[in-house]
Amino acid sequence: MGMAEFERKKDEKIDGVINDMSPSPGYGHFMVNGNLYTIIKQGLKGSICRVSMENFDFQYHPEINDDYVCPDIMIVCDRKHLKGGAYSGTPNFIAETLSHSTAKRDKTEKKDIYEKAGVEEYWIVSPLGSVEIYYLQEGKYVLEQNYMLQDDKEEKDYNADTEICLRAFPHIKMTLGEIFEGID
Repeated sequence: MGMAEFERKKDEKIDGVINDMSPSPGYGHFMVNGNLYTIIKQGLKGSICRVSMENFDFQYHPEINDDYVCPDIMIVCDRKHLKGGAYSGTPNFIAETLSHSTAKRDKTEKKDIYEKAGVEEYWIVSPLGSVEIYYLQEGKYVLEQNYMLQDDKEEKDYNADTEICLRAFPHIKMTLGEIFEGID
């Protein structure tokens, strides 16, 4: 038996239905998540808050059932809801990086789950160079900011230096160039 047979298969359970998240997404997805994770982790240094990357389940209504999703990036500060490989409180921030197999779910089902769970800030990031930032207002997500990294570095209005910060953690700042670093 090879090692692959012992590896945990990545999945999510939404409304009682298990969604297989295999195979793994592409290189751009990995790079964006790594960049976001690194920046956020550094910004949370010395804080009680923790950031996870693709390896922590969010049980979004544990009082009702055992459904869970696995956000690409998630910040949690109320650590009493951490148990094993899952979090059952309300995350402070979630980002999903789009891939071909999960893009529709990230923009619909998971966005609705995060909205209903009360996640204050939700980012949808495309490895192709876009960032959509939603903030919870009166229980509904509102698209507050939308960025698209310019393709041509020679253009005078090239926007790689455009700075974005997390609303709940305004000291955590990053540029579009940093988010998409290493993606060519």
